Amino acid sequence: MLAVAAAPGQDSWSGLRIALTWGILVLLAGLGRTEACPTPCRCLGNTVDCHGLGIRSVPKNIPRGTERLDLNGNNLTVVTKTDFSGLKHLRVLQLDKNHISCIEEGAFRALIPFSLKYCFDDICLNFTLNNNNISTIPVSSFNHMPKLRTFRLHSNSLRCDCHLAWLSPWLRQRPALGLYTQCSSPPALRGLNLAELRKNDFACSGHSGSAFVQPCSLASGSCPPMCSCSNNIVDCRGRGLTAIPAHLPEAMTEIRLEQNGIKSVPPGAFTSYRKLRRIDLSNNQISEIAPDAFHGLRALNSLVLYGNKITELPSGVFDGLASLELLLLNANKIHCIRATVFKDLENLALLSLYDNKIQSLAKGTFSSLHSIQTLHLAQNPFVCDCNVKWLADFLRSNPIETSGARCASPRRLANKRIAQIKSNKFRCSGATDKRLSYECNSKPVCPAKCRCEANVVDCSNLRLTKFPEHLPSSTEELRLNNNDLSVLEATRAFKGLSQLKKINLSNNKISEIEDGAFEGASSVVELHLTANHLESVRGSMFRGMEGLRMLMLRNNRISCIHNGSFTGLTNVRLLSLYDNQLSTILPGAFDTLPNLSTLNLLANPFNCDCRLSWFGVWLRSRRIVTGNPRCQSPAFLREIPLQDVAVPDFRCEDGSVLDDGSCAPGPQCPNQCTCMDTVVRCSNKHLQALPRGLPRNVTELYLDGNQFTSVPKELASYKYLQLVGRQVEFLSPNLFLPLFPSPLLPSSSPVFSDPHQILSLTLCLCLCRAIGANPLYCDCRLLWLSDWVKSGYKEPGIARCAGPRGMEGKLLLTTPADKFQCLGPVEASVQAKCSPCVSSPCQNQGVCQVHHTQLYTCTCKAGFTGKLCETPVDACVSNPCTNGGTCLSDEQTKGCACAFGFHGTFCEVNVDDCQDHGCENGATCVDGVGNYTCLCPPNYTGLFCEEEEGVCSPGRNPCQHQSTCVSAPTGPRCVCIPGWVGPDCSINYNECLDHRCQNGAQCVDHLDGYSCVCPQGYSGEFCEVALPPPSPCQLAQCQNGASCEERTGGAACQCLPGFEGQRCEKLVSVNFVDRDSYVQLQDIKNWPQANITLQVSTAEDNGILLYNGDNEPIAVELHQGHVRVTYDPGNQPATAIYSPETVNDGRFHTVELVTFNRMVNLSVDGGEPTTLDSQGMPEEVMPASLGLSSQTFNMSSFHGCIRNLYINHELQDFTRSHMKPGVVPGCQACRKFYCLHGICQPNAGPQCHCHPGWTGEHCDHVSAVLSNVLMNSRCVKGVCVALDAQTYRCDCEKGYRGALCNLQGEPGSCQGLLCLHGHCLETEEGEHCVCEPGYTGQSCDIESLCRGEPVRDLHRLQRGTVLCQTSKPFSWVECQGRCQAGSELGVTAGSCCAPLRVRRRRLTFDCNDGSSFTQDVEKPVECGCKECV
Repeated sequence: MLAVAAAPGQDSWSGLRIALTWGILVLLAGLGRTEACPTPCRCLGNTVDCHGLGIRSVPKNIPRGTERLDLNGNNLTVVTKTDFSGLKHLRVLQLDKNHISCIEEGAFRALIPFSLKYCFDDICLNFTLNNNNISTIPVSSFNHMPKLRTFRLHSNSLRCDCHLAWLSPWLRQRPALGLYTQCSSPPALRGLNLAELRKNDFACSGHSGSAFVQPCSLASGSCPPMCSCSNNIVDCRGRGLTAIPAHLPEAMTEIRLEQNGIKSVPPGAFTSYRKLRRIDLSNNQISEIAPDAFHGLRALNSLVLYGNKITELPSGVFDGLASLELLLLNANKIHCIRATVFKDLENLALLSLYDNKIQSLAKGTFSSLHSIQTLHLAQNPFVCDCNVKWLADFLRSNPIETSGARCASPRRLANKRIAQIKSNKFRCSGATDKRLSYECNSKPVCPAKCRCEANVVDCSNLRLTKFPEHLPSSTEELRLNNNDLSVLEATRAFKGLSQLKKINLSNNKISEIEDGAFEGASSVVELHLTANHLESVRGSMFRGMEGLRMLMLRNNRISCIHNGSFTGLTNVRLLSLYDNQLSTILPGAFDTLPNLSTLNLLANPFNCDCRLSWFGVWLRSRRIVTGNPRCQSPAFLREIPLQDVAVPDFRCEDGSVLDDGSCAPGPQCPNQCTCMDTVVRCSNKHLQALPRGLPRNVTELYLDGNQFTSVPKELASYKYLQLVGRQVEFLSPNLFLPLFPSPLLPSSSPVFSDPHQILSLTLCLCLCRAIGANPLYCDCRLLWLSDWVKSGYKEPGIARCAGPRGMEGKLLLTTPADKFQCLGPVEASVQAKCSPCVSSPCQNQGVCQVHHTQLYTCTCKAGFTGKLCETPVDACVSNPCTNGGTCLSDEQTKGCACAFGFHGTFCEVNVDDCQDHGCENGATCVDGVGNYTCLCPPNYTGLFCEEEEGVCSPGRNPCQHQSTCVSAPTGPRCVCIPGWVGPDCSINYNECLDHRCQNGAQCVDHLDGYSCVCPQGYSGEFCEVALPPPSPCQLAQCQNGASCEERTGGAACQCLPGFEGQRCEKLVSVNFVDRDSYVQLQDIKNWPQANITLQVSTAEDNGILLYNGDNEPIAVELHQGHVRVTYDPGNQPATAIYSPETVNDGRFHTVELVTFNRMVNLSVDGGEPTTLDSQGMPEEVMPASLGLSSQTFNMSSFHGCIRNLYINHELQDFTRSHMKPGVVPGCQACRKFYCLHGICQPNAGPQCHCHPGWTGEHCDHVSAVLSNVLMNSRCVKGVCVALDAQTYRCDCEKGYRGALCNLQGEPGSCQGLLCLHGHCLETEEGEHCVCEPGYTGQSCDIESLCRGEPVRDLHRLQRGTVLCQTSKPFSWVECQGRCQAGSELGVTAGSCCAPLRVRRRRLTFDCNDGSSFTQDVEKPVECGCKECV
């Protein structure tokens, strides 16, 4: 080996360059001759120029020393894996401006020498592939070339599907290479830069017709070095693989990859291995399978995928696997099976889906499995609703499910076998859910342990430490409060939750929210993070929450707000930072919140120095802050509201603005360290523990030159921390070891026997390649390190040996291998560095053991304790004696006094009592404690098995079916009970052999007897009696309690009230006697275009007639005697239409409701319809509310009758409905029933409800109270007229006046003045009229023009005998006056003064009985003339 050292003071890299150059010269000299230039190219020195020659393939016999190869401007179409083999010195390779459409896998693998760690000006590769027809490139084609100087790939036809996904991160990691590399297809990605796309942008179709087709043939492959191959079987079991090996033998028939760490099966992973018959990928970490991973494997008959993390089977993943017989998918996390995923598996015999997360299966999922013999579905949380009914039918007709699949819900079917449940037990509460038919659109119904009701997912109070998986897509509110969450990771948990409105994460331990953790939560309007451990806030935490309106950050540890804290939250209106650690707020902190209307900053320790001077002015100008946030320092401003502090008082001690970057926006960095992007350097800081405040996205961390004694366990939480390109998920000393190739670690060496020393060395080598500062002990056990350094120039040449004698100061890079010798034992000082146990720190003969987190531990001998076994202890403290032994510890006796049957130092030995047992007849002796037991062989019994059992004893008794066994000399004899025969009474005797059934009756055999099934027209025990013909009433079959009346030639059913039909089978009218009763009918089909007609009879003013489900916004009700249709979605003001007619007069009225698209028409008794159109019902709300909920007609609070209910022109039969108590059949109209002083109510029969003071069947008799009022009236000259039960008025005779008709003659001076709408008032100035509101003129004869008279008063209601009024007055207008035709546009002779606009208010009423309630009240706010109603 030739090596040239650098001169003193010269850059050591120069020496390396010289050595490398000489190595090339030696190599070239060894060739012995100059190679010829390939035809038709031109060669000059180490340059081969073949550009613009029109050649169609790469020339052969290119000189091996070629450094520059120019092939641009030709007609090349394919780059094969052998085109550049042997060209190990290429520095320039130009393939641009050709027609290349195919690149074979491994085509550029010959360029491996350019993977050197250090790149010099003359040995960096320039590589061009631009301006070709390349559509795809094999995976990782360029990964072995990290030091490219120039790389061009633009102007190609790249198809950006899943096969090219690897190239995007490769380009992102090299921002100066591959510029302007853009997608050409699919259309959605055309023209986009490939480096800017993310993994989920690269998709492949799952259909076999569009699956990836290899454009050129693959390499034949060879056995991977980590596997073993024989008889066409490739065995890679348990080799620590994280990916499927490439370049496998094409002739292999079986590959075993189980027990590895493989996480995904990439596109086309096995496509080229057409002879494969078995693939085993069990017990890996696979969570993702490409749709075409197994395409083309027509010979495959076994596919084993159990024990992975698969959640979903992509569409088409098993397409074309016609020979597959065994498919094991058990022990995964599959929650969805597409109906067509098994469609090509016609020869599949065994399918296992055992132990997954499947809750439902689409009908027909197994219909194509014509050869299936065994199916495993158990240990899945099946929801046994109507969607699973088909599965029960399938399993009953095909008894192939052998694992006992059971229901998990609903509760009434929980733990029952699916195949044993009757079909009518599978029910759905609402409309049949068909989402599972062909696509996996629905996630599991509810996450584990959580509670889901309606659209609320409640995972609170569960002590969760991880965010729940698979939230239902319909979730509107997510409750995760009162758990133990500490970090919210960016796991795309909110993807697909388009209905989510509210997230509650209060009362957790959240100290960090990763950037993008809420990605996908754009519909969320409320986020609660109260009572957590957040110390800072940055806008990237909430990226994706563009719709957020309320952000609650109360009771955290936030100390500062800057102008990047809330970027992107433009719609936030309420922000609470109450009870944090805020001491300062930087200028512009809230400028990114343009819609902020409420801000709570109370209970914060504000430091009112010069940095907050801007904030006082801002508070006074905005006036959106709740309360008065106060200063806590400096002392002279303590407890003074910020907005009251004068600007000059906001000052810093030195009179200048402090340059404090602790609150500046940007990535966090510990005080002891320096940070650059994602690289953190904390070297030589005397650290003993990991510094606080490390960025969560740190990728490189330098901790050298500190005082660590073990690897900090906190490193496990930094998931982006990189070790030689590997993403570390969990860090412990032992877990670092598998990350490095085996030559890195000595197989047996006392020098590096301590895992901590190995760990520090491997980390140093792999992270920074700098080991020069270590006192290396260079004996034979370190030869591997020297060879490894020399093999790839992985160390810059400064690592020197510190021993043994004679090796001091020598370089690892240049010292010959024969100098690394083991000439004696390793020095104790060296061994002590590797293992603290060398110095024997443990006392009292304790055993020292190296520990993976501590330096060492001592295992103490009995009688001693302590870290170093330095403390003697009482031997009996630990109670060492077992099996009931007594510990003795005194000066004379030490040890254990054993109980009977045990001996040994600690009474641990049980005396074998079977050494001298007495078991007979070949019995087995079983040792006990102080005794033994004999296990008898068949036919023997007794304590020592000394007795032989009788032939009729249990276990030998041959008699069946409760027959009696009798021991006889010839053996057992069975005495059978009636109905059984045979030697052992096992045969059921058929009594029908000699039956006596007559008239063609059928004999049915029973145990000890039989019965006769008679034909029609016969009866009796033996069907011997002929029955008379049925009467007409028997044939009529009257139902529902109807009586039958025989008539000439037939019979007629006399229906009870409310029933109709030939057999009185339909109930068409019902009477609601109780006010809280209702009838629940079937669903309304096609609700957006429905016609509902019914007849109503009632005397009530208010009550609900019908509504469409508890959560629906539309209802039909009685309101003050009118029919009202109300639409109240809850998130906006309610709208309503009313019928002009009143329907509460006790007679039947026909109400018709017609819905069409987004319009509702209401008509009563065929009158003019009233319309509630699209303005009343928003387009985005109505279809959801009327089309998805379970429909229910509910007549609560209605008192009266309903009959002839038609839905979509179909008369409804109330017998098919669910009637609550209080609903009785039938009712009679009040049409012919007259009530003089009352209202008719159609109860079981018409009944008058009389006004106060009247009684009688027709309310035509004066009650006793009213009679008493009339008799006691004080009318002097007039007739008493009763107004109610307590009041009356006097109608005076002519010539009399006054309230009691006790004044004779007309009034004095007002006799000549007639006030039509007012009263006459006599004053000193004479007489004049005082007009009623709405009238004017001298005689009050002119009606005022229509206007609204302002009123501010309490609103009063009479509820029975209770008088109620609003708790406070409010304003409205009373419409009064006349409408004069022509006075205004649209005013005609038929116009009336009426409200033009009303306002609904929700008011609180207080009643004189002490009760209160809340009710909506409508009052006019604008009056005008409109058509009279």
